[in-house]
Amino acid sequence: MKFRIEKDSLGEVKVPSKALWGAQTQRAVNNFPISGIKMDFPFTKSFVSSLGLIKDAAAKANLKLKLISAKKSKAISRAAKEVWKEKHHHQFPIDVFQTGSGTSSNMNANEVIASLATKFAKTQIKPNDDVNMSQSSNDVIPTAIKISAHMDLTKKMLPALDELIEAIEKKASSVKGTIKTGRTHLMDAMPIDLSEELLAWSSQLNSSKEMLVTISKKLLVLPQGGTAVGSGINAHKNFAKYFAKEMSNIYDKKTKFEPSKNFYHELSAQDCSVQLSGELKNLAIILMKISNDLRWMNSGPLTGLSEIELKALQPGSSIMPGKVNPVIPEAVAMASVDVIGNDTSIAVAAQSGSFQLNVMLPVIAYNLLKSINLMSGAMKALSKNAIKSFKVNYKNLETSLSRNPILVTALNPIIGYENAASIAKKAYKENRPIIEVAAEETGMSKMQLKKLLDPSKIAKGGLQ
Repeated sequence: MKFRIEKDSLGEVKVPSKALWGAQTQRAVNNFPISGIKMDFPFTKSFVSSLGLIKDAAAKANLKLKLISAKKSKAISRAAKEVWKEKHHHQFPIDVFQTGSGTSSNMNANEVIASLATKFAKTQIKPNDDVNMSQSSNDVIPTAIKISAHMDLTKKMLPALDELIEAIEKKASSVKGTIKTGRTHLMDAMPIDLSEELLAWSSQLNSSKEMLVTISKKLLVLPQGGTAVGSGINAHKNFAKYFAKEMSNIYDKKTKFEPSKNFYHELSAQDCSVQLSGELKNLAIILMKISNDLRWMNSGPLTGLSEIELKALQPGSSIMPGKVNPVIPEAVAMASVDVIGNDTSIAVAAQSGSFQLNVMLPVIAYNLLKSINLMSGAMKALSKNAIKSFKVNYKNLETSLSRNPILVTALNPIIGYENAASIAKKAYKENRPIIEVAAEETGMSKMQLKKLLDPSKIAKGGLQ
């Protein structure tokens, strides 16, 4: 490999000759061979894109404020656009585990964009003085976290969540009126409508969606303008306002960003990331509940519940022929476990806001974006390959219902709890239909009992 010599305040550094980055990026590459997880990792591509968006908006804001020439501003914007369009993501080689402020990644963006802009403008454009004008890593990286999280949340995860909710509600509508045995403590309980079981899932998901939408609005409040410690040193007093306006225009013109009312807060803490991660954890818990319910309902096919049949996607065993496993719910559950773990990482990292700066920003960005993307993929897989395609084993549902002595609960208001319990125990012990035993013990007619113990009526609740 051929190298060139670059200089920074510490001296000379050998940089690969074809690299767009400079000395500071190379020092970070040399200093942090920790995980091999780069900032252009699939989960964090939006973070690199957000750095490009920030530099583009900053160049435009600085031009409006007459702090930079039109020639330099246009060249920086052009170069930055190529970054946020993902044309140069391979030029971001720094490990996620780097300096806690993310200064290395900010300088990586500054150097790459400066290199490109210099070619476009045919004049020297400097990483610090020009591309980083009116900025500090200390406000750029927190801003990048918010923008990238909003990008992945609104453009990927929320649509995937909507897709899953729609799939569940359509499936619920298609099975409405299908009565099955309810279960509490994994034990037989009162009958329920299968559609109500599914709608409970969608209700959980809708509740999570409401929280996520609320938090997504907080992501639009930007730290950019606080610069080094929150005071806005070296930035025009109107820079934050102009920046937010330019960011809105670049982003999608429908989304309205605004500057924070307290930059000290935004630089020293990661409250919004913690809140978002917490709700992502809640969503992961919901998906685990749905996945485990599906696994139980699909269990068998001969000696389990076998209430539903998940689509066969692949052979389930390397030794047992014909075995098919619930692979999608298992994969979703594993993704959910990872998201729950990510939340712990973010919570601990967010505690490292010492005085005016949090020093674990890159790992917060990585875990937050990882969680968003994991939930996006998991929900798409669950929707497409589990919810939409599972079949109901109606015969098994009916057989289980007919053998369920818990139906006698409906007789409590008529014969009392103790008498009803005695009938249930006898039906269990003698393995007889509950109606038959109830007729013997109460003297009520089988016709009367059929009406009182009709699972479809019981499933609707109330007094029978």
